[in-house]
Order: sequence, then structure tokens, then C-alpha cells
Amino acid sequence: MVTETDIALADGRRLHVYDTGTGGRADGAELAVLWHHGTPNTGTPPAPLFAAAAARGIRWVGYDRPGYGGSTPRPGRDVASAAGDAAAVADALGIGRFAVMGHSGGGPHALACAALLPDRVLAVVCGSGLAPFGAEGLDWFAGMGPSGAAELGAAVRGRVALEERLAADDFDPELFTPGDHAALAGTWGWLGEVAGKALEGGPGGMVDDDLAYVAPWGFDPAGVAAPVLVLHGEADRMVPAAHGVWLSRRCPDAELWLRPGEGHISVLGSATDALDWLVGRTRRS
Repeated sequence: MVTETDIALADGRRLHVYDTGTGGRADGAELAVLWHHGTPNTGTPPAPLFAAAAARGIRWVGYDRPGYGGSTPRPGRDVASAAGDAAAVADALGIGRFAVMGHSGGGPHALACAALLPDRVLAVVCGSGLAPFGAEGLDWFAGMGPSGAAELGAAVRGRVALEERLAADDFDPELFTPGDHAALAGTWGWLGEVAGKALEGGPGGMVDDDLAYVAPWGFDPAGVAAPVLVLHGEADRMVPAAHGVWLSRRCPDAELWLRPGEGHISVLGSATDALDWLVGRTRRS
């Protein structure tokens, strides 16, 4: 069961928060995992992983990034700003230390929390995540599907160009592999549901996300001291696998799971194994 609530921040903004709760355990033995959603999504934690998480004593927490769902927009936000919002969510829920897990656009935001909240973040799973724009030694657009590259290329040109691109462009199904389409037709169809909800209030959150990805992030992944699992599909057409490889080499304590034949969504077939990794690494911390 997911409880939803709004929290007020010191700067006057509001964040819409999701929490699966402590399961009635008063000893606080659960591992709290803060979910960072993709673009465009809302912050509701991943329902396809609820049963696996409950079996492992994991408490899911999430929030709508600014401009999505019930959270106040914050135009001009950078990726690093997720750390302050995540800390506020954890404080409001009485959570001290926690792990973070992000998929797609949520990956960089999860890394931001680890880099900027080193005393609180225990471990990170970064799934199908982008590397910083202009990352040294990385051809950032190489291997990216044409429509995805066009969208992020428009973001490089600025807000107006991006808004025009999003208004004129329909989603290109070729960004997904056959395996991705099969995953979306099955358990991970949940992602399509939350993407639809994310756009009900307009594309503002998506615009702010894309602009943040191609701007300076506000932190360096090399500053992530916590253990990191980089999970990436080798056949990913939305975020090419080279991004995951780059991140795994940049983060000091990173492990790379590069899944042959898997795409942007189908790689989530390894998400339960990633939860096992999280539990194992946080127990060592």
C-alpha cells in the first residue's frame, strides 16, 4: 500500500511524496530506498518490484520531481537539486540513511544524491542512466535513436527549441527494442501508465528534465563515494550503453552490469537482482 502526501519546503515549494511505509516494524529494520523516476514519469515507486522489495525488507519512498504531478515546478533546476529535495523528503518521513535507485533520467538524480549527501546515501543503483553532457571521452549522441537525439539536441539549443520539438513530435516506437516492447506489454506496462499521468499537467517537468541533462549537473560522478551498481542494456537505443560504461569508470566504487541484448526497458528484468545487490552492499556499510 502506498501512502501519498505533500510536504512543504522552506523555499515555499511543495513536493508530492509516496511511501510504502514501515510495514508495522517498530525497529526500523527496513532498508529505505528512494526511487528516482525517469522522464516523463511521476515518482510513485515501481509497482512491479513491490513483492520483491517486501520480501527483502525494503521500504520504497519516492517523490514527483518539480513540475511533475503534485510537485511545484522549479524552472532552471539542475540535476544536483535532487539532493536537497531528497533530503527534505527523508527528513519529513523520519528517515536517516537510505539507498537510492533510479531508472533512465532518474539515474543521474540518484547519483546526485549520493555525491551530495555522502553521510546519508548508503548505495546507488543507476539503471539505463545518462552520462553528463560533454563527458570527456564520450561521443554523447552516438548510438542514440534519431528522435531521442533530436529531442536532446533541441534541449541544447534552449527551452523554446525544446518546447517546439516536443509539441511537434510524436513518440518514436523505434527507440525501443523488441524486448522493450515485450516488457511494456507485460509487467513493465506500469511505466506507460505513470508516463501518461506525468504528462496530464503538460510537458513542463519533461522540459525541465531535458534542459538539466544537457546543462552542467552541479556535481561530478567522481565524487560519489558510496557503492554504485550501473545496470545497462547493451542494446539500449534511448540511452546508449556507452553512457553506462562511462559512469561505471567515473564513479570510484562502481560495478557494471552490462546486459547483452537488453534495451532501455527490458533491462529491468534484472531489477530484482539489483535489489539483492542493494541489500548486500548496505549491510556492509
